[in-house]
Amino acid sequence: MTIRYSRKFIKQLSKQPEKIQKAFTLRLKLFQEDPLDPILRQHPLKGKLKGYYSIDVTGDVRAIYEIEGKQIYLYVMIGTHSQLYR
Repeated sequence: MTIRYSRKFIKQLSKQPEKIQKAFTLRLKLFQEDPLDPILRQHPLKGKLKGYYSIDVTGDVRAIYEIEGKQIYLYVMIGTHSQLYR
């Protein structure tokens, strides 16, 4: 599995508090080991984000990504539930 990041995603991640950045790093490692681990609460999205997936970074912070073959594109967004799903 290859993970790619967009500039937008990296910029959004860099604006997150250090605690969130560390949590993201840990969740990403878990995601790479087992994308279906229940802790991640990985699920497909609906509505305007149909075709994308979400994983929990913390209780309120999510990372949205797209799967294309064996590549994971973390290039959509990272943020709180209210920031992402308005």
